[in-house]
Amino acid sequence: MTVIDANRMQEIEARYPEYFHRSFRQRFGGLMILIATLVYGLYAVWFFDLPKLLAEAHWERVGIYLSQWVSYDVQPDFRIQDDGSIEVRYPRFSPLGDNPHPDWVVNNPDGSITVSVSGTNRSVTVSKSQTIVTAHGVSVPVNVSSGAPEVVGPVPSWMTVYDDNVLADLGFAGDVSISVDRVKVRKRFLGWANFLFDTQSSFFDKPVGDVLGLIVSGPRIKPDQSNLSLAFDEIWNNSEWQHGDVWTKLFQTIVMAFLGTLLGSLAAFPLAFLAARNITPNRLLNQILKRFFDFLRSVDMLIWALFLTRAFGPGPLAGSGAIFLTETGTLGKLYSEGLENIDNKPREGIKSTGAQTVLVHRYGIMPQIIPVIVSQTLYQWESNVRGATIIGAVGAGGIGLKLWEAMRTNANWENVAYMVILILIVVFLFDAASNALRHRLMGTNSH
Repeated sequence: MTVIDANRMQEIEARYPEYFHRSFRQRFGGLMILIATLVYGLYAVWFFDLPKLLAEAHWERVGIYLSQWVSYDVQPDFRIQDDGSIEVRYPRFSPLGDNPHPDWVVNNPDGSITVSVSGTNRSVTVSKSQTIVTAHGVSVPVNVSSGAPEVVGPVPSWMTVYDDNVLADLGFAGDVSISVDRVKVRKRFLGWANFLFDTQSSFFDKPVGDVLGLIVSGPRIKPDQSNLSLAFDEIWNNSEWQHGDVWTKLFQTIVMAFLGTLLGSLAAFPLAFLAARNITPNRLLNQILKRFFDFLRSVDMLIWALFLTRAFGPGPLAGSGAIFLTETGTLGKLYSEGLENIDNKPREGIKSTGAQTVLVHRYGIMPQIIPVIVSQTLYQWESNVRGATIIGAVGAGGIGLKLWEAMRTNANWENVAYMVILILIVVFLFDAASNALRHRLMGTNSH
């Protein structure tokens, strides 16, 4: 075993003081950061009153909205007339068409009507004096002959009684609202109704085989138009899903992102050379341009979109302008910082040959800065596809505005899901294309 004497120990301590005489920050810095993070977390919980927010949040709406993303409902309305007859009505724009006769609504011999909400396990039978709701293994009669609906027997947990209404929750299958002269049933179906052909289409409610047969070899439905062309027109102009408008707005969003990023990069490129200290030795000009970049970046793209929609009106022009202003600031800063971090030796070598300034920049600077420009510009282009969706919601055009309009109705959540899925697909494709193009142009392995 080697023994270190006191002199040798002092020599080692003098040579490596950072290991033997650590400062308070070095010894307790990690612990202080952890304590500060915990304190800040507790402060945020208190400041935002998170326990109260969590307790008062409408968590049940999450399930409702998600179920509406993947399903649609049909709402027959049963009106009890004065003579005891029952009139069946459907909403004006019912997914079943103008005059539906679904097989899950059955007229009984005694004049009552039975609605199969979910097979035989959940059903509603409506008569002039009583409505019977069958669900969860029990049948609950509700009398409707008096001034207010009255549940016969104990009220189950899935049924709520109000002054003039009884609401029965049948889960995902739907629900039933019962009043004295009216019973409204909501029956839910998985899927997206009429996604290809709406109720006004010539192909509505036809089996797939019949539709394909008509398109391939069937007689023309309209003499002046082929069935294939007619089918495409009716899909594109579907009044419920509005495919044509949605895809047009999606294309507008892509064009907004591309145009704004392209113009921003073209404006930022020459300004970056003027802002870089090692390229333009004018400190005043450097600082003015860098502060200009900071100003353009500090105003969020959404705020620029609000300003420009007031100036030019709603539309893609305002969206492209908002992206252009933001990207001029962002890319100008990135380009100038990339220029300031280049190796000056190639530049000085070319300059020593007496080459003109343009040639010095071309051969001494551009080979070093091109990878940064390509990488950052493609990343911003990909990011702006997402950003263009957001600014569209404030009137800058594109699919964002369409998405916001569908959300505001609080009823067309399946249309919202459709547009969200399209946006996700576009973002995924642009991300993959951006990565592939970046690796190809920079000569790196994408794997």
